[in-house]
Amino acid sequence: MNKAIFISGTPCTGKTTVSELLADKLKCGLVKINDLAIENDFVLGIDDEKGYKVIDIPALDEKVLQIISENDGLIVFEGHLSHLCGGADNVIVLRVRPEILESRLRARDYSESKIRENLEAEAMGVCSFEAYETYGDRVFEIDASDLTVNETADEIAAFVSGEKTFSFGEIDFMDWLISNH
Repeated sequence: MNKAIFISGTPCTGKTTVSELLADKLKCGLVKINDLAIENDFVLGIDDEKGYKVIDIPALDEKVLQIISENDGLIVFEGHLSHLCGGADNVIVLRVRPEILESRLRARDYSESKIRENLEAEAMGVCSFEAYETYGDRVFEIDASDLTVNETADEIAAFVSGEKTFSFGEIDFMDWLISNH
């Protein structure tokens, strides 16, 4: 049985909204990785160039493993850093076509450089690749581009219950990268 499901992906792919709905559907715990890092003082500082919070990943990893070990039921961990931590039974990476992602990033008033960086990361599948380095065949991707939040949460719930399977490595947004450079 799954004890820890990590939901990861580039910013604005729907991780938070989907995870909240998923945790409600599955009647399980939800841990938001960003909140966990802030609440436990794992923020080491701010990257001067990019404005990102620099997180103490080893300390975050230790805390995630502690939470998993102290819990008997299923827990969903949500956040684009979740796949950098240990303890997941499965990692689900939400993917969204870059042209859709761009409008979401703009709606959040991200800087042009941050938008570009996140679009390139999505096109190249950075979160998926990083997750695969640690978790191998326990990493799965969902193209949520044309799915509602509810449909995405239902897909993941069906996966967790064993009714559905997902693949890895079939989502390819490299054409966007090639045509936008």
